[in-house]
Amino acid sequence: MNKEKIISRQKKGSIVLEYALWVIAALFFGIGYMYFILGSIPESTNAWNFFLGQIYLFALIRIGLLIGGIVALLFILFDVLYLKRKLIATKNSFLIRVISMLLITGIVGVIHYILEKYLDVI
Repeated sequence: MNKEKIISRQKKGSIVLEYALWVIAALFFGIGYMYFILGSIPESTNAWNFFLGQIYLFALIRIGLLIGGIVALLFILFDVLYLKRKLIATKNSFLIRVISMLLITGIVGVIHYILEKYLDVI
């Protein structure tokens, strides 16, 4: 077997850790997008407002994580299939990856908005 093709355990672990950090960042971007859409949490002055605040947090976390998961999946596919081949490990590669994740988040956000407001699918 060719030694160049064998990837060590440490190298595999660093690749998994790198993508785990990108997934966490994508999940935060998804929650941030939902916070942008929903606005700040409503102030709870009575039991009814407290109940509405719980629904707000449920929607923020659940839908935000779902959108973040979609962003993470699309980003990992884009990174593996395109960026890894085109980029060399430099300082600019991190910035390009962050910008590409923001663009993917924006595209997913626009698609979510169109499906929710105009087509009434969601």
